[in-house]
Amino acid sequence: MTDRTVETSPRVYARIGGVLYLIIIVAGLFGEAFVRDKLIVSGNATATANNIMASQLLWRIGIAGDLIMHVCDVPLMLVFYVLLRPVNKNPALLAVLFNLIQTAVLVASKLSLLVALFLLGSADYLKAFEPHQLHALTYLSVKLDGYGFGVGLIFFGFACLVFGYLIFRSGYLPKILGVLMQIAGLCYLTNSFALLLAPTFANMIFPAILVPPFIGESSLCLWLLFKGVNIQKMNFVN
Repeated sequence: MTDRTVETSPRVYARIGGVLYLIIIVAGLFGEAFVRDKLIVSGNATATANNIMASQLLWRIGIAGDLIMHVCDVPLMLVFYVLLRPVNKNPALLAVLFNLIQTAVLVASKLSLLVALFLLGSADYLKAFEPHQLHALTYLSVKLDGYGFGVGLIFFGFACLVFGYLIFRSGYLPKILGVLMQIAGLCYLTNSFALLLAPTFANMIFPAILVPPFIGESSLCLWLLFKGVNIQKMNFVN
């Protein structure tokens, strides 16, 4: 009997991508809304430090959830590449590279959240610092993670622009999803560059600037999960 390579259906890839995207969205919302937003007190280093010390397990769960989210990023990149490669291979690869850098930056940024725990520990070497100094350094490490998130989203913003273009051109995914993803990319880029160049303006537009990306990514997630791709039109592109 002749051996044959059985290729996985694009619909299966789409469903897997939808599940991964859903995990990413849920984990991301949990980390921001139910961990950091509850424990971090803007402009108050001591209150933030006290909240983290009182809820160390929740803080650690938030970090673990973020890392699970980034683990899911990697196979999702493969899914997007497989699904969008028929449109144009090189831009699909470019988007994956942008996305890969974003994930690497965000994973490295999580170390800052662990530093916050180290600074609030009971190690002997910490006795060289006064409590208010440790609180200030803790708050600084938390802010560093926020800026790391913004830097990472610069690369994800460009990835969204490319993915949106490929989705729009594909013919086997709704054009509106491509438009929404490109809007998401522009919002991410606006937010991140404002954070770096005009922090006051960034505070004015945040978090409203992230509503369009949430709508776009959630729409794509749900479409992949429940509808998938039009196989006939995809075969025509192939």
